[in-house]
Amino acid sequence: MNTMMEAMPAFTGDADIDFMKQMRGHHVAAVSVARVELAQGKDAQARDLAQEVITAQEREITLIDAWLAQKGASAAPAA
Repeated sequence: MNTMMEAMPAFTGDADIDFMKQMRGHHVAAVSVARVELAQGKDAQARDLAQEVITAQEREITLIDAWLAQKGASAAPAA
């Protein structure tokens, strides 16, 4: 979680851009946590949910990236 928060992009003042960038970071972190569950978890329900999270969040990351590209905004956090 700390890594996710440290990697979050700076706010731009544009609510739409900021929402999309912050949600992207949140989704990337969710996928990372879900991958740990798939690699190490033993409970079938938790593993099923982890796979659903990965599928849904990766789809949304693709949509966010396309939206940001259309707006001329980078998905990458500012360095």
